[in-house]
Amino acid sequence: MDARDLSADVLAINRLKFRYLRALDTKSWDEFAETMIPEATATYSEYLQFESRDAFLAFMRNTLGPNVITEHRCDHPEIDVTGDTATGTWYLADTVLIPAHNMLLRGAAFYSDRYVRCDDGQWRIAHTGYERTYEVVLSMSDLPSLRLTSSRWGLIGQEPAPPPTDGMEVAAAPDGRDEEMTLG
Repeated sequence: MDARDLSADVLAINRLKFRYLRALDTKSWDEFAETMIPEATATYSEYLQFESRDAFLAFMRNTLGPNVITEHRCDHPEIDVTGDTATGTWYLADTVLIPAHNMLLRGAAFYSDRYVRCDDGQWRIAHTGYERTYEVVLSMSDLPSLRLTSSRWGLIGQEPAPPPTDGMEVAAAPDGRDEEMTLG
């Protein structure tokens, strides 16, 4: 394999991981599934292990639905390619916001991935998972100035939000589209 082929493979794997993260955060579940082979596995702890893409996808759909806002950022990739297989280590910083539970999670981890080049020439994830370096969970009630002023999912086509609790007020945003929550 020459340097040009290796560079192209590393770039393709970078794009694959970025597509995986974007599809996860935008809840584009069909596109998310396409980043993995059907036999893909995932391990996030001894309690969160998945033996197929379908099982992993079902968990993500159920856990990270439209009422959960996520941001996943990966960088510092260390990718090693050997023919049609590769491994990757990525630094992750993530945020999870769950307004209905008044919860904000911040964390960091190191992803360990395995990739395969499929018959169509595209790289896909064969295994993914991470080991946390830290995770903190905050009650948004503890952050009186924190306000969710916009969300891609808004309230259109969703069940109404539960009544405000713990000092949370709900009002229409100035543009009339999104929900604005004042926590305090």
